[in-house]
Amino acid sequence: VNDIDDCYNALGKIHLNYSLVPDRFKDYISTPKQNGYKSIHTTVIESNGRRVEVQIRTTEMDEIAEYGLAAHWKYKDDVKNINRSIDGVQYRWIRELLEILEHGGNPEEFFENTKLEMFQDQVFCFSPKGELYSLPSGSTPIDFAYAVHTQVGDNCVGAKVNGRISPLRSVLQNGDQVEIMISTAQIPSPTWLNFVATGKARSAIRRFVRGQQLSEYVDLGKAILERYLANNGMDNNSKNIFRAKKVFQFKTEEELYSSIGEGLISGKQIVEAINPEFVNQKSFVKSLAPNFVRNAINKVRQGQAKGGDHTIPIKGLIPGMAVHLATCCHPLIGDRIVGIQTPGRGITVHTIDCASLENFGSVPENWLDVSWDKSNDLSYHVGRIKLTLTNEPGALHIATGIVASNLGNINNILVADRAEDFFDFRFDIQVKNVKHLTEIIAALRAEPMVHNVDRLRE
Repeated sequence: VNDIDDCYNALGKIHLNYSLVPDRFKDYISTPKQNGYKSIHTTVIESNGRRVEVQIRTTEMDEIAEYGLAAHWKYKDDVKNINRSIDGVQYRWIRELLEILEHGGNPEEFFENTKLEMFQDQVFCFSPKGELYSLPSGSTPIDFAYAVHTQVGDNCVGAKVNGRISPLRSVLQNGDQVEIMISTAQIPSPTWLNFVATGKARSAIRRFVRGQQLSEYVDLGKAILERYLANNGMDNNSKNIFRAKKVFQFKTEEELYSSIGEGLISGKQIVEAINPEFVNQKSFVKSLAPNFVRNAINKVRQGQAKGGDHTIPIKGLIPGMAVHLATCCHPLIGDRIVGIQTPGRGITVHTIDCASLENFGSVPENWLDVSWDKSNDLSYHVGRIKLTLTNEPGALHIATGIVASNLGNINNILVADRAEDFFDFRFDIQVKNVKHLTEIIAALRAEPMVHNVDRLRE
């Protein structure tokens, strides 16, 4: 048809003469798709019962539908009085893809994010000021926050959907009004990657996480190198650092420290390489893992963000170290612990009696003497228990109620085994320390429906 008014006039004529199929009407003129597509879609039923889909659009809309985005500018070359503000909002998705391309880690990541943007149905949500944002189906408040601005997404701490506080992983629906709550103390969480739907959000979160990990690896690598140099009677001076950079072909000290912190090269290898008595340096470098230099340099040059002190309260580590609690033994405040330098992960903290420590017996140089900082025990960590319940109605409800009444927060429940009389469960519970977990175990043991309960270390 000739213009937008005729689109709606034609729609009215069709609906007056044919029965509409519910849930098959789409108005992409008032709410265009991200790629600029506009049209009215409706499905009606003929007298013989056959369904017919009708698409109503103007000549300009048809050009874009048939020939793609380039047709938009070709068509508008001959049209006067272009509304630039509407045009800018309509093609915001192109600018977002350019931003992903500029900051993305690699071509595969860009391709993944582009597919996220282009091949999903949409939902339309509003800001408190009435601004309309189109998002892929399945989007969450985090996606909405990044659609508003990258900084808003990075600092998002909560969201109100239609005036009610909602989880950040909740799925948005058409017409939702979304208000984002921010804090300058907040940083993106890697767990957000598990539920975001937009390429822009995924790219921004990955970029921040990469930068934060890099900063932690640099601090960790510097501390490890200083310790090894001191233990071998060598000075941590610019001459030795320069020699290490030359041997390993790094351009900056940052690249050197990051490689040590990530475990791509060890402090022992650095000491051997810069020792004046070690003459065959080229053969030494070639004997290392292939491409380690290139991998390290690429990770450094992908960009970085400012990291901060890790929230895990552990003594014996410098601020900014990449620290992880081992999932094999789930150490808690009060356990005796040891730190293991793990390639690609920084420091992994295990309980001193963890069975997996046998795997590191041949590399004592990777062991770090660490302990809990009990002056900062406000954080919660996951403890794992195994319990056997009698197969009676309400048994699981009673067990979870006991955990809750003792201020434990259940993260995960797994049915490990089931029989006619008993069920075996595995609970992952957020607790303050070993004492807190022990109190929960004692309370569970006092319940008649609980046949057995113990802390699980696997």
